Amino acid sequence: MVIVDIWGFVFTALRMDEHDFMEKPFIITANQIRKVTKSFQNTGYQEPGILCTQLTRESRPLIFKDNNLFLLPIQNGKYAIVKGEGYVDIPEIYTLKFYKSKLDFVVETVRIGNSAVQHLDYAYAASAIRTFIGEGTLMLSIRGRKYSPTAGFSFNVNKHKIDVRSVQTQIDAGI
Repeated sequence: MVIVDIWGFVFTALRMDEHDFMEKPFIITANQIRKVTKSFQNTGYQEPGILCTQLTRESRPLIFKDNNLFLLPIQNGKYAIVKGEGYVDIPEIYTLKFYKSKLDFVVETVRIGNSAVQHLDYAYAASAIRTFIGEGTLMLSIRGRKYSPTAGFSFNVNKHKIDVRSVQTQIDAGI
């Protein structure tokens, strides 16, 4: 099996190696990625949605790691490649507490699959979330694919202002 350094190829093709990331982020579009990668036979190498999913430090391509870069979606089909640290360490939980469900029956559907949403649904149904938070009147209010506001919002990464408009997000549970 041949391993292709697709992001290395994209960096070279779009001359990102000449870009000064300290000066400003590099803006890249899904169309640019598709155009540069159209010669690749494997469609996974052409799909921006796959290439631009970098959920952890470890999942970043080597060229991102070597250059201390991370990628942020800023609009559907548009991304900012930014220099710096774009991830947060979540502290380990050292104290475990066991919880006994308030349900007086077994929820059979918890034995089917293994997803974050499924576990959140069970924790909600079993009153674990209400008990943990200490609020008995919680209600599930939002979930699924949503888009950030079309009017947009901004935030700073280092000295750079990043503007975001209408980016798709996935909400597992809003309670």
